[in-house]
Amino acid sequence: MTSTARGAAFSDVDETLIRVKSMFRFLEFHLRLRGEPPATYERLTGELRQAALRGVPRDEINRHYYRLLRGESASRLAAAGRRWFAAEWEEQKDGLYLPDVEEALLAHRKGGRALILVSGSFFAPLDPIAADIGAEAVLATRPVIRRGELTGEVLAPMIGETKGRAVRLAAPIAGLDLAASWAYGDHSSDLSMLRAVGHPVVVGDDPELAFHATTAGWARLTAGPVRR
Repeated sequence: MTSTARGAAFSDVDETLIRVKSMFRFLEFHLRLRGEPPATYERLTGELRQAALRGVPRDEINRHYYRLLRGESASRLAAAGRRWFAAEWEEQKDGLYLPDVEEALLAHRKGGRALILVSGSFFAPLDPIAADIGAEAVLATRPVIRRGELTGEVLAPMIGETKGRAVRLAAPIAGLDLAASWAYGDHSSDLSMLRAVGHPVVVGDDPELAFHATTAGWARLTAGPVRR
């Protein structure tokens, strides 16, 4: 019997598909919309960077980020996300997307494969990206929302091993053949997602991913200039 499952292209977003870190760029934009001074953004993100320097795991830093959004209206964040996306296009003179990855993903979509974004970011910046690139689904960190507002908690950070589990769980539900699928990632935290598919693609020059690409014969793409 011939399988009817089709392949997919799973892609990380920040510094894989887009040149920037969407969570931080969106937060800066959102605070500016609220009338906060630049020092507010620097203080909040400084706390996250200090945590990273202390070796705090990435999933805990991810949780900390969403605590900064406690009490925010989900609908207002979504609207701010659309405005952020439009503003980002204006600011990124070389384009928001990394060309080699954009070209590859659009080719997958044209070939009938499902395009699925996988990210530790959340709906506000991700939804307009997904709509623009033509993604069928987004596997992302899901903030807990009660009475229309973010509680500051999340169900599970879409970081590290969670990415691989999400891909493996999504495949049978969506009728996808992981052996015939591709995945794109730029950081060692994408490793579990890359291992879940038959065609992993390393984007950029992360040392750990470069090692796996060399030893396992994985494909590689250049990241080009990114904005921190």
